[in-house]
Amino acid sequence: MTDPLPDAIASDPVTMGWMQGFPPPADKQILWRNTDHWRFPRTRWAFSHYRELLPTVRVAGGNAAPLPRAIDESLGALTFTPLNSTTPITVEQGLLATYADGVLVVHKGQVIFERWFGVTGPETRHIAFSVTKSFVGTIAASLVAEGRLDPAAPVAAYVPELAGSGFGNATVRQVMDMTTGVDFSEEYTDPKSGIGAYSAAVGFVPPAPDYTGPRDMWSFLCGIGANGDHGQAFTYRTCNTDVLNWIITRITGKAFATNLSERFWAPLGLHDADVMVDSIGTPFAGGGLCLRLEDLARFGEMIRQDGQGLVPAQAIAAIRLGGDPAQFDTPHYPSLPGWSYGSQWWHSHADDGAFTARGIHGQALWVAPAADLVIARFGSHPVAGNAGNDPVSIPMWQAIGRHLRG
Repeated sequence: MTDPLPDAIASDPVTMGWMQGFPPPADKQILWRNTDHWRFPRTRWAFSHYRELLPTVRVAGGNAAPLPRAIDESLGALTFTPLNSTTPITVEQGLLATYADGVLVVHKGQVIFERWFGVTGPETRHIAFSVTKSFVGTIAASLVAEGRLDPAAPVAAYVPELAGSGFGNATVRQVMDMTTGVDFSEEYTDPKSGIGAYSAAVGFVPPAPDYTGPRDMWSFLCGIGANGDHGQAFTYRTCNTDVLNWIITRITGKAFATNLSERFWAPLGLHDADVMVDSIGTPFAGGGLCLRLEDLARFGEMIRQDGQGLVPAQAIAAIRLGGDPAQFDTPHYPSLPGWSYGSQWWHSHADDGAFTARGIHGQALWVAPAADLVIARFGSHPVAGNAGNDPVSIPMWQAIGRHLRG
């Protein structure tokens, strides 16, 4: 029988002593060559230190003053009932249950609640994983609004190298909404799945000794085949985002980090961030952004405030509209009934208008316009898929929104 995993308190990286000392003891070291950055509870240290474990490229920013604070400590005592439960818990308990590393609740532009755990603090550049996708989607939606990107055009029109792949005859919109029919599985526990092979190809995990596949992202994307018809249903596949970023790069003539810097980081004064890259410097746009939590919240606040002149109104409208709920993969996301996926964002279609950027292990950016609410959360939950987080996180975010709406 497998021993139960340590809870958030027992697995605290400071308590466990990871990477402490000069040098750290051998049994407390976290090493890329051992894939320690994917092994819980070592992940509770690693997710806040990815830039020390993997190559990255800088996203140049500024030095904006902190968001104004109007802290309401009583918010930690707010109660809600997790899905499939009859026992209410508090927000404080919910954060521990989801192995939060940090959380900021922003209401009408002011931080009203703030918590930090373990080795994560205000200056930590924590890995955001697939929250990164929503930055890519926002750039793509902006290019559509600017008339520079045709969502109905085939992928091969922008990236001829993909003509022979499963993406070649997909439309840009199908890539943006992840309704492509390609041969790629997002099974995080299987090293031979699409995402497992992806990670080996771009060097985010050590490849097996007998690995003979692609050694960079471009080569890997070109080798993804077809599997079904495009446009039939939403299936979450990270490779879509890196194809979308390839298209963006071709249109703008600029690398992902430069586009992030020029469109968001410099204008908003967000502090320098980093993006993971492969062996030839290709950015991992599907999940490689490492940034400060407050900068993530500030990006979300910009989206909540209709783009603040940085994102066209048409793009904000598309993001808020979401995708087609009839195409949503409800069997794989039972905690998200009635949701959709569009423009690389997840949409609740609830009365608060909430939509969210999500990443494995509990990374989240929650935007609820009707509640004037933005929530940014970093985490290191032992379960990669959000099924480990959603039953607690979704009702927790919704309860905060209801509380603020009165």
